[in-house]
Amino acid sequence: MSTAETRPRRTPGLVPVSETLRTADRDSTEFAAAVTEGPAVAEASTGAGAAGGGARGDGGPLPRRAGAFWRLLGSELGLTFRRPRNLVMLAVLASVPIILGVALRLVADGMGDDGRGGGMGGLIESVAGNSLMLAFASLSFLVVLLMPVAVSVVAGDAIAGEAGAGTLRYLLAAPAGRTRLLAVKYLNAVVFSFAVAAVVAVSALLTGLALFPVGPVTLLSGTTVSVADGLLRILVSVGYVGAGMAALAAVALALSTFTEVSIGAIAGTVVIVIVSQVLRAVPQLEAVSQYLLPTWWPRFDGALRDPIDVGAMRDGLVAFGAYIVLFGSVAWARFTGKDITS
Repeated sequence: MSTAETRPRRTPGLVPVSETLRTADRDSTEFAAAVTEGPAVAEASTGAGAAGGGARGDGGPLPRRAGAFWRLLGSELGLTFRRPRNLVMLAVLASVPIILGVALRLVADGMGDDGRGGGMGGLIESVAGNSLMLAFASLSFLVVLLMPVAVSVVAGDAIAGEAGAGTLRYLLAAPAGRTRLLAVKYLNAVVFSFAVAAVVAVSALLTGLALFPVGPVTLLSGTTVSVADGLLRILVSVGYVGAGMAALAAVALALSTFTEVSIGAIAGTVVIVIVSQVLRAVPQLEAVSQYLLPTWWPRFDGALRDPIDVGAMRDGLVAFGAYIVLFGSVAWARFTGKDITS
């Protein structure tokens, strides 16, 4: 019987879990040998054919190995922020505070012309009186749906998009390592999540400075703080909202590992958000709402109180962390335990 007859048949394009793990183990063994025994072992294990990225003459391939994760993350971030679809989503999010600010400016002017001093209450009235409040109003408006949709598109496309395009098996054959690749994909989604919150805040700040007066900020608690304090509270709000979007990215990434069609993971995440928002609106389900992720997104309004409502924001961050750990574990268990067929 020939060797070809005894060798197990393999499905074209299939990357089994066992092969990925063997490759990663071999890669780790060669790296350990290079560290402990110097360039001679490094050259023997990696081969002279790795020129351009192989053994270094003064001590093995340490810099290449140490920087591999960050190079992969940098490449992923570059692709994400150069992709036209993502740039369009960021542009749409940036345009909403502009539209909101112009609308409020027109309403405020109309009220002044008619001689009416009231009509707008709460946060909206504060926006017309101070430019910084437009940032809080914009975050409150967009955190409900538009920001989650943008994050869902990027995170839901992370693994499923690669699988659908047929490039996932090449990434694993590099070898990138499944855990490292998953970490890179999630960190990329986290950076985009904070970028979404920052884009909204910056657009709102610039619009507010152009349309409304600048001065001490009156908080929801009735206390007046300085402009510098107001800017610091906006920064806190951006960080909190970004963390909330990062938790949603973990949900989308987990769904992305279960399908090769990115639109399925994206739609599934958006449906979860919409259903959660509907459940939150039902008074009889108040006991359930505390376990729903969207419940904690608006808690950044704790930064609009004096003193800052640290307790409410801390509880929100704990909820975000729980979601990240739970769905991150689901994504890792699924991704590291399945055969890649595309």
